[in-house]
Amino acid sequence: MPIQIQIFEKEDADEIVSLIHRSMFETNIADYSEEDLMEDAKKFTTDTIIERASWTNFYVFKDSDKIIATGAIGPYWDSTVESSFFTIFVLPEYQGKGVGALIIKTLENDEFYKRAERIEIPASITAVPFYQKYGYSFKNGIDSPDDEGIVRMEKHKNRMIESGN
Repeated sequence: MPIQIQIFEKEDADEIVSLIHRSMFETNIADYSEEDLMEDAKKFTTDTIIERASWTNFYVFKDSDKIIATGAIGPYWDSTVESSFFTIFVLPEYQGKGVGALIIKTLENDEFYKRAERIEIPASITAVPFYQKYGYSFKNGIDSPDDEGIVRMEKHKNRMIESGN
């Protein structure tokens, strides 16, 4: 399955919103109530996706002409030495097929990743084991979701270098 990686374009926004909603309601439903997902889904609109793409490097992953995944990286609160991953979603039928690994590889080759000493991920409960496979750990050792239902994860690149990883 050859996957094309492209930079977000405004005309992708509606399809991305549909992808995110499907992923949330078919995958994250294992860890969140339908009510919580309904509330979270309201945060992902065409306008919010376009706005997020304006300050991140927002990647779109396609199988033929179909958007199958997204991932973005940008500054962590305008920092020049910290970055954050955002909007990482994969269509349910493509999960477990290496698409997530391709997203991580793409984001970790991005300029925002390369300049950062620390990367943070606002992760869903569902995604925690996935991020742990790539060396991300719980921020401040806190392994439970915060008030937003998010598990804060991070990777310190200087610690990876010091430990030889």
